[in-house]
Parts: sequence; C-alpha cells; structure tokens
Amino acid sequence: MRTPLVALSVAGTDSGGAAGLAADLTTFAALGAHGASAVTAVTAQDTTGVHRVVALAPDDVRAQVRAVLDDLPVAAAKTGMLGSAAVAGVVADALAGRVPLVVDPVLVATSGAALADEAVVAAYRDLLLPGADVVTPNRDEAATLTGLPWETAPESLALALHDLGPAVVLTGGDPGSGRCLDVVVRDGVVSVLEHPTIATRNDHGTGCTFSAALAVGLARGLDLCAAVSRSQAFVSRALTSSAAWELGRGRGPVAHTFTPHHHQHHHQQES
Repeated sequence: MRTPLVALSVAGTDSGGAAGLAADLTTFAALGAHGASAVTAVTAQDTTGVHRVVALAPDDVRAQVRAVLDDLPVAAAKTGMLGSAAVAGVVADALAGRVPLVVDPVLVATSGAALADEAVVAAYRDLLLPGADVVTPNRDEAATLTGLPWETAPESLALALHDLGPAVVLTGGDPGSGRCLDVVVRDGVVSVLEHPTIATRNDHGTGCTFSAALAVGLARGLDLCAAVSRSQAFVSRALTSSAAWELGRGRGPVAHTFTPHHHQHHHQQES
C-alpha cells in the first residue's frame, strides 16, 4: 500500500467523541488519509451541550501547525472551532495559499452553544476566508458571516460569501421534504447538488465530518463538485449507520465506525 495522503485538522476537541477533532481524524482515517492535528481548544462536551471551553494561546496553535508542516507532506487542511480571532489569524498566515484549505466556520455547536464571538466572525471574514479554498457553512453560519437575514435565498447567501474569496458549499435542506440541497459556488457559477435527507437525531458532528471528507477529496485532486458529491455520500452512509444508535441523552453522534465503499475503491487503485 502506498504512503497515505496527509490531512491536517485545526480544531477543538470534543470529549464526547462526536464532533471536532474526533470527527475529523476518524473521517480522515475512514477515507484512507493520515490525520494530523492542531488543537485550538479543549472542550468539556457531550451530546447535550458544551459545558466548558479552554482555548489555547495563538502561539500554542502556531507551534502545532508549524510542527506538522515542517515534518509532514500535508495535502490538504481544514479548520473547525478556532476559539479566537488571533488563532484565525495564525491559521490564515500558516495555511492560506500553502495547501488546499477547507474552512468549516464553527460558530454554534449542534446543541446551540455559541462557540465564536463577533471578533471571531470578523476574523473569518477579513483574515481567513479571503485565503481559503472552500468554506462550508450551514445557513445560520452563512447568514452570520455575511450579515444578511436568515431568510435570504441560499443562492444569494452563497454568492455573498463567495465575494469574500473562497468557493462555497452551503449545506442545508428541508428535512420535511426528504431532500437536502447543497449550494456550490465556484468562480461565480452556482450549482445545486441534491441528496436525500436521513431521518435521525444522531447527527452530532455532521458538519465536521462533511468538511473533513471534502478536504480529503480535494487532497486527492478531485474537482470540487465531485468532492462534494463523494462527501455527501460519505455523510449519508454515516448518518444511516448511526440512525438506530442509543448513545447519550441529547443529539447522538454520527457514525465513524464503517469503511465507505469508495475508500475501498481507492485502496484497490493505490495498492
């Protein structure tokens, strides 16, 4: 088997194992990539909420990122919870333009806990997004980052984010309709990629999982829409796998305990 691609996650921990670095590293592994990490914050977190956050200093985050970049051939990176505007600046300085960079703008936890203040939101807009390759917000995050009303059409929200620099994958949909529509904007062109929704409460970590899968797809050199489609399929399989789980008292974790079919295909090609 060939030496695997290396993907780097810059994110916070989740003591419950559902989101953040736990989701990123297990997704990287499931897709055949070696996961490296830089911890931005340590959280006391479970399926019911985030109970405590201890943010690391910018110099600590910088040292971790530098250690990885100086030693390993990072093929793509992604960000999750950053914790402070200063850390967003560190990430932008270290990674923007150096490797394919996917920014998952983690502003609010699945439980509803706020994970970013106005200074962090401004840092995303001014420092991180202009140098990122792709940003993967949900509708709430897109509205917060653009300052537009939540009711704004998803295509308009995505185009407004695209004006800040990166390609955009605006995730979302109408669970009641059974459809999920992800709006992709690249080079000013809007595409809408549809896939079925999965009826489940076990969706903690879905956004992290999707963006981590997308980073691996870009590391493999896939076109953005192809990488999005494969990431959608990966997340759908994960949600289906955990739909009947009974873990935790709140929104349970999305599964990271399976081997996706398309990874098996890549493994056969690379062996």
